Amino acid sequence: MAQVIFKFDKEKDLYNIWETCNKDSSWYDHKKNISSVFLEICEGKNFEECKKELEDYRRKMHNSGLIELFVDCVQKAWNKINDEFFKRLEEITKRKFKFEKVNAYITTVMRCPYDSKEPSFMFSFFRDLSSVLSVCGHELFHIQFHNTYWGEIEEQIGREKTADLKEALTILLNLEFKDLWFVEDRGYDIHKELREFLAIEWKKEKDFEKLLEKCINYLK
Repeated sequence: MAQVIFKFDKEKDLYNIWETCNKDSSWYDHKKNISSVFLEICEGKNFEECKKELEDYRRKMHNSGLIELFVDCVQKAWNKINDEFFKRLEEITKRKFKFEKVNAYITTVMRCPYDSKEPSFMFSFFRDLSSVLSVCGHELFHIQFHNTYWGEIEEQIGREKTADLKEALTILLNLEFKDLWFVEDRGYDIHKELREFLAIEWKKEKDFEKLLEKCINYLK
């Protein structure tokens, strides 16, 4: 069974702060949740140019010891549901999770990106424990989709619509995984109609491959 390893990496946190200040998203404006101080330090600059100032500003928090305590807490909580989560994920998607280990890095902003190839994702220091577990499930669902169905679906409906589908599919976390962390996966407003369609069709027939076929036709 795959395992998630939770970590604190200062460099990755600083890079995520910088990237959040400089990366636009068509789904959600992450900049509205980030300090104006970070925007002043990072916006419009490359990472190496502002890294030192960013590191100085975050030093007290990074050295407080609280981050390591939170990472340890999340690791212990996730370990309790790890095997059941991956069991359900593989059963629902009908595909084995291809990695033995996933790295989860804590970040001190709210934006939590993922890397489907490493594989890894980030979780926020400023979320409560149940929400962090939900974020873990959300990002792991993305990683699974990327490494199973993404390629064949992108050939049919293109990259943008496949990305929309990937995000909307996390509605299944509310239908099949919520008892593991007890909070809702809210998704993005832009995907509300697609998420509703997915929920209705999943309740009719719990077959992931048929669900994807319906979504492809819906999105064409």
